[in-house]
Amino acid sequence: MLRTSPLDGLRFAFGTLSVLPVRVRRWDREAARGGMLSAPVVGLAVGGSAAALGLLLLALGAGAPLAAVASAAVPAALTRGLHLDGLADTADGLGSGKPAEDALRIMKQSDIGPFGVLTLVLVLLAQIAALTQLYAGSWTRGALAALTSAVAARLALTLAARTGVPAARPEGLGAAVAGVVPVPGALAVTAVCTAAAAAWGVLLGPYGALRAAAAVLLALAAADLLLRRCTRRFGGVTGDVFGALAETAATAALVVLSLGG
Repeated sequence: MLRTSPLDGLRFAFGTLSVLPVRVRRWDREAARGGMLSAPVVGLAVGGSAAALGLLLLALGAGAPLAAVASAAVPAALTRGLHLDGLADTADGLGSGKPAEDALRIMKQSDIGPFGVLTLVLVLLAQIAALTQLYAGSWTRGALAALTSAVAARLALTLAARTGVPAARPEGLGAAVAGVVPVPGALAVTAVCTAAAAAWGVLLGPYGALRAAAAVLLALAAADLLLRRCTRRFGGVTGDVFGALAETAATAALVVLSLGG
C-alpha cells in the first residue's frame, strides 16, 4: 500500500473541488480520505478570493450589489459551475417523482429541467441578496460572510463523505469519496472550522463570533437534511448531490449571517 502524505490529500481536494491547476497524482481511497478532510482548505482559498474581489470593487467605488454579485460569481468560476450544476441536477432528480434509477438517469442528462432552473434562480438570488445586505452593513461583514460560507460549503462535503453514507452509483466522484472519512475525523474538522469561524467573527464583536459559529453549524444542519433526503431518494450520494450540498450550505450560512442586522 502506498503511503499517503498530506500533500496527496490537498492535491486531491484542490484537483477535484476547484479549477486551480493542481495535478492529482493519486485517486485511491486513502488520497480521497485526505482530500475530503482537506476540503475546507479549498473553501478558504475560494472564500478568500471571493472576499478579495468584493472588497476590491468596493474600494474602486462600486456599490454593495455589484460586490455581492462578484463574491457570488467567484465560487462558481473556481468550480466551473459544477456545484451549481449539481444543485440543478439534484433538484430535477428529487422533483421528478420517478423511481431512484430513473431519477439518477435524469440527473445525468445534460439539460436542466424546470425544477433545476427554479432552484438555481432562487439560490443565486438568496446568495446575492444576503451578500448585498452584508456588504451594505460593512465591508468586513461582507468579506467574512463570503469566507465563512465557502468554508461551510466544503465542510458539508467532508461530513457527506463520512463512513456510513453510501454511493448511489458504482462510478463517478460520489463513489470515489463516499464513506472515506471516519466519523471522528469529520467531527474534528467540524470543530476546527467552527472555532476558526468564531475566531474571525470576533472582528465583528462577541455577537459576531457567535453568529459566525452558528452560521457554520446551521449550514451543516441544512446540508445534512438534504443529504438524508437524497440518500433515501437515490440510495446514496453522487457527484451532483455533493454539489447540491455545497450550495445549500453556502446559502444557509449567508442567510444566517444576514439576520439580526
